[in-house]
Amino acid sequence: MSTNDKNDKTMEQKIQELTQITKKLRYNIVKMIAKANSGHPGGSLSAIDIVATLYYEIMNQDATNPKMLNRDRFILSKGHACPAVYATLASLNYFSENELWNLRQVGALLQGHPTIDIPGIEANTGSLGQGFSASVGIALGCRLDKYDNNVFTLLGDGECQEGQVWEAAMAAHHYKLDNLIAIVDRNKLQIDGCTEDVMCLGDVKAKFDAFGWNTFEIDGHDYKAIIETVETAKALKNGKPTAIVANTIKGKGVSFMENNVGFHGKAPNTEELEQALNELSN
Repeated sequence: MSTNDKNDKTMEQKIQELTQITKKLRYNIVKMIAKANSGHPGGSLSAIDIVATLYYEIMNQDATNPKMLNRDRFILSKGHACPAVYATLASLNYFSENELWNLRQVGALLQGHPTIDIPGIEANTGSLGQGFSASVGIALGCRLDKYDNNVFTLLGDGECQEGQVWEAAMAAHHYKLDNLIAIVDRNKLQIDGCTEDVMCLGDVKAKFDAFGWNTFEIDGHDYKAIIETVETAKALKNGKPTAIVANTIKGKGVSFMENNVGFHGKAPNTEELEQALNELSN
């Protein structure tokens, strides 16, 4: 979608469209993971409102020209949530939706973590913390090449327990990367339980603030808040990168997956799939 088309819509129209789009994307996320009998539904469902809003309403990208030099870049640092990105890219015709049903199969295009041989994917990610570091390097490279663009990266909150995240945050501030916008999917659950029980993160926004970033905190399922906050962040050319802490619900949209750590990395069985698709169809 062109930038003019995006700007011509009212906020109410954007919210209505995103509500319908993400409903279908959630349906496809659950379906592809069930078909693979493997994957990470919880964090994919918590992140999909953010991912879809970036691709449909924020970023300058073109599926017919995925390598255009001045494009905005998106890096999924929490690479295990790739079903959210795969579903979104397929819906925008980066590749056929049929590829979704071969998720994690030997020789298939779409594996359990993003790889750069997939159209629209900017970096191989999955080892937690490394995608964020790559985003810092990409943002620095874009600035050196004098591109008028932004680099977006999505982190998990469990991922923020990695020391590498804070080394990258320090580097981004040092190099004054105001073309870098990091969003933390703060769903408060990770594979072993509640983030605050596994390794207490405390006030994530305050941590980024202490590292010299512009910081915001929003409801990560509120499309209006996502759009307005990201647009504000894009306009902040003050020599500081921006971090947005997005409070979300793990498994959002499927009743029995919501706030259920058991669905961090477990595919739904036949009965669960039927219930989930039923909920997402109504």
